[in-house]
Amino acid sequence: MAANRVLVTLAHIYDREAPYLRRLESAGLEVVRRIGKNGKLTEDELIEALPGVFATLAGSEPYTERVLAGAPDLRVIARWGVGYDAIDLEAATRRRVAVCIAAGGNHEAVADYAFALMCALQRGLRHNTRLVTQGVWRTEFRPGIWRATVGIVGLGRIGKAFARRCRGFEMRLLATEPAPDLAFVGEHRVELMALERLLQHADIVTLHCPASPATRHMINVERLALMKPTAYLINTARGPLVDEAALYDALVGGRLAGAGLDVFEREPLTASPLFALDNVLLSPHVAGVDLTSEVAMADRAIDAILAVRHGRVPAGDCLLNPGALAVR
Repeated sequence: MAANRVLVTLAHIYDREAPYLRRLESAGLEVVRRIGKNGKLTEDELIEALPGVFATLAGSEPYTERVLAGAPDLRVIARWGVGYDAIDLEAATRRRVAVCIAAGGNHEAVADYAFALMCALQRGLRHNTRLVTQGVWRTEFRPGIWRATVGIVGLGRIGKAFARRCRGFEMRLLATEPAPDLAFVGEHRVELMALERLLQHADIVTLHCPASPATRHMINVERLALMKPTAYLINTARGPLVDEAALYDALVGGRLAGAGLDVFEREPLTASPLFALDNVLLSPHVAGVDLTSEVAMADRAIDAILAVRHGRVPAGDCLLNPGALAVR
């Protein structure tokens, strides 16, 4: 009998209703939910769960060569999200497993969240809350957001969405992007430049690029030293982009005004020297999740699963490895 299970590994819907899963059941697929003992499935837990599984509606669990070797029935890994650094793409292609992402499902949510972090940091919302709750009533002057200079590192879907929000505040837009959309750049008056120059001039730097060997610790000691001591760093992309030890040193040394971090080098983050700092805002990798994006990302992932199930090719912006479907 052909494999007909879809493994859902999303902790946030493990024990609650998710109406979009009915689409899979209506297609004759059995939905099986599984989460790891510590939230995210380990390699061993994933291998144990994969027999008879045709597709996964995947979180950030590791799809390594070892895992894929132990999953002969698997044909689709459909990420509820857009990052795929936990998936061995070459191994998946060799084993004819289509890897799909929910492209276009959550970029507006991430841009919203990054913009909220920028506003909160630049206007001192956490600090002002502490003043009031500690019985202090005073006015402190901080830089504004209107006409500030923002540096956007990565001008893809999310970076563009962030830039559009900034235009309403008449902000000066700087960006570094290896393959820029020149029509967008011209329309929104974005100044393209090298990362080092951007870091020197920006009041706020926001990261919107993927994790890769080339981008690991792209924000390091040397590049943090280029930033203004009054500047803020925001990371809603991937934790490994930032050397957290170097960032901590810059924050406690007064070489950077503050940071807003939704992602970290190790997740979940259960302990960190950053916890003791008043000039940081931290959150548990939730920037891309709101009620709208939850459904949009799930629908994109389910579209991909059903396409492969019915012998079709998933949408081109979602399918990362067309070679996996080239020969059947």
